[in-house]
Amino acid sequence: MDSKLSFSDHITEKVNKAYSIPGIIKRNFQHVDKVAFVLLYKALVRSHLEYPNTVLSPYKQYLIEVGEKVQKKATKLVHECKHLPYTERLKYLKLPTLKYRWHKGDMIDK
Repeated sequence: MDSKLSFSDHITEKVNKAYSIPGIIKRNFQHVDKVAFVLLYKALVRSHLEYPNTVLSPYKQYLIEVGEKVQKKATKLVHECKHLPYTERLKYLKLPTLKYRWHKGDMIDK
């Protein structure tokens, strides 16, 4: 929490950590198919964005977009769907948007 009682700095720190992991995946795996990507993404990337759900569930649009940017970058690692628009990549990989998962997590927590 910063001096303005905001979690923006904390969210930015966690997003930056999650943003670096697709690069690690890309360097260590020459070809990532759909199944392998989903397993790696859920274990290594999404876990950083969802673990502290009550803090990382942003209500400001720019923080939501920063989180979604991580998922947009990561989904481009799958060669079969790299050329598709973001929403089509999510459908192909059977992944929901982060905004949806954060909202769902909020409903479960309460």
